[in-house]
Amino acid sequence: MHPSFMKSKIFATLALLIMTVAFTFPMIAFHGTLNKIDEGKTEDISALNKSVWNLYNQGRYKSIATPKESHDNLDGMIKSMSEIGVASLPIWAVSLEAPNYPKEAFPEGIPVFFHFDGFSGEVHEMNVINHYVGMDPMWVGGQWEREIGIYALLLLSLFMIYFISYNKKIFSYAMLIPVSLPVLFIADYSYWLYWFGHNLHDWGAFKIKPFMPTVFGDGKIAQFVTHSYPTIGFYLIVVISLLSLLAFFARQKAMRATA
Repeated sequence: MHPSFMKSKIFATLALLIMTVAFTFPMIAFHGTLNKIDEGKTEDISALNKSVWNLYNQGRYKSIATPKESHDNLDGMIKSMSEIGVASLPIWAVSLEAPNYPKEAFPEGIPVFFHFDGFSGEVHEMNVINHYVGMDPMWVGGQWEREIGIYALLLLSLFMIYFISYNKKIFSYAMLIPVSLPVLFIADYSYWLYWFGHNLHDWGAFKIKPFMPTVFGDGKIAQFVTHSYPTIGFYLIVVISLLSLLAFFARQKAMRATA
């Protein structure tokens, strides 16, 4: 076997492992749990659901209203009726500095985190601000993406497994999908923000003109200062993208050498 075949398999395996640990596994293990909580069916939440959420939420942001003993403990979060987010790693972080919110409690503004499968952070507080300026609540955005996210990652994982297992030309082109993950996420996230900023309602406390919220960096919505930056999950999908690109080029080199 040409050495570049082995290199391509190693790169692809690393990319698959990172994607699985950071996103696919917690998404599968926690799938449907938030619905059970909303419906009051907490007795149906398995020990695996709880363990995965507890593990992946170590060190994650928790609301100042959440009792400290409930941090990183799903049972405690449910009992204290705290705001619960998904388990997978967050990809993008957004915060709004609101004039009436105490700086001591929210030094960097009201934080919300975007995941492949949902949101976390101060989603309720963000929805209050959205309502104030006439925007839809967060759950309205990206519904289709959040619903298919888990299935898309499973299908992508299957493509990557085929790439690792078989030296077929068609599977090498499948690796271009994980290569494009950062661009796909930013494109979808940008459209999502554009839609929100151009579908305003009359229920706001005052009217603002349609606008494009800041995708990256600092911006402003009405009297609120906004901050929008990548977080750990985005950096990981960049790593996945680079490893997938290396796997693709290594496979192309090997196939040219053995043609």
